[in-house]
Amino acid sequence: MNDAWQAEIRKVLVLLALALLAGFVSGRYLPMLLLVTAGYLAWHLYNVRRLLVWLRAGKGFEPPESSGVWDAIYEDIYRLQQRNRNRKRNLRRLLKRFHKMTAALPDGTVELRSGGEEIEWWNSAASRLLGLSYPRDVGQRISTLVRHPAFQHYLAEGDFDKAVEMPSPADENITLRLRIIPYSGNRRLLIARDMTRMQSLERTRQDFVANASHELRSPLTVLAGYLETLASAEGSCRDYQPQLRIMQTQTERMNRIVEDLMLLSQLESEIPAVDAAPVPVPQLIDTLLEQARELDGVDGHEFVVEVDRGLCLRGREPEIYSAFSNLVFNALRYTPAGGRITLRWRREEGVPVFSVEDTGAGIAPHHLPRLTERFYRVDAGRSREHGGTGLGLAIVKHVLMRHDGRLLIDSEPERGSTFSCRFDAARAVDCPPA
Repeated sequence: MNDAWQAEIRKVLVLLALALLAGFVSGRYLPMLLLVTAGYLAWHLYNVRRLLVWLRAGKGFEPPESSGVWDAIYEDIYRLQQRNRNRKRNLRRLLKRFHKMTAALPDGTVELRSGGEEIEWWNSAASRLLGLSYPRDVGQRISTLVRHPAFQHYLAEGDFDKAVEMPSPADENITLRLRIIPYSGNRRLLIARDMTRMQSLERTRQDFVANASHELRSPLTVLAGYLETLASAEGSCRDYQPQLRIMQTQTERMNRIVEDLMLLSQLESEIPAVDAAPVPVPQLIDTLLEQARELDGVDGHEFVVEVDRGLCLRGREPEIYSAFSNLVFNALRYTPAGGRITLRWRREEGVPVFSVEDTGAGIAPHHLPRLTERFYRVDAGRSREHGGTGLGLAIVKHVLMRHDGRLLIDSEPERGSTFSCRFDAARAVDCPPA
């Protein structure tokens, strides 16, 4: 480009010299300068017109032939066009590859327009799961095609960190889990996953646990009865008292596991009650405190209670009692003798919160995400020594899910733990007069 401009400058100087020479010969300098300038300007206007014609002609024409700076301009624009064509070609190739990949996914994928709910594109799985049809549904709003109340509420709420489950619009026997994923500014993807098989497996697991627990209950009851009879018998049975006591302890532990399994299965399978009544939480905490002091025995734990006597909770009292008692008895079980256990029931940031704080050994951070899993133990030996079943926190989690609540765990090794049940503000009610 620099060479072209240098040549152009030389051309201008030559034309200027010729104009001055012609003016010297004819004695008319100004007319000659104007004539040469008009010719030079006409040449540039001619090339400007050729450039516009070439640009408007599109990609089918080669650049015009010219000289000097215009030849360099044509060549540079042509190379820029070629680069843009290659970039567009690569983008089209990537877009086709993306569409092929999403078309091969088993999950339905729907692409929504920027800042709206209009459908731009979907894969074959979305056609099968959501009943979309091309080209009929292109540009349609997803809210007009998927009209289930749960999905409509999900769209209106705008909390896309969670998913929603609903029957498929194409087949009510298929259960879908829908989730919207924002990306690239205001654009969004709707992902529809078929959960029918997973739900069937979950129901099979729940039925197995419930049936196995029920079948184990009867033989355990018989075994416990015979062990009690043998433990109280006279004669040769006295020589086996230590072994009988161990057998009774393990039988009681098995009974607790069976009871917890049956309760957990019940919580998972039953539909939450809609006619929940006010639960007298202050009186429930008084009962738990009395039971905890009886179980404490000679350990000498210090109990601190901070209760809002005017705050009750809308829910099912047996389930709330089960959740709170698991937290209190866990704190009692894993806090060393002489330690402090604090029970709190109050409003925090406008929502009702029940918390149990202890001065026990604490829990390492890598254990915290898995504490609510069934049979997960931080220390299996210590849990068995204290009679834990590994199901308590799983029960707490399911009770809270049925009561619009969540479990928060704050713990550090050697500094104790705090387990907090946070409920939705709509669950809080004033306690009736005593």
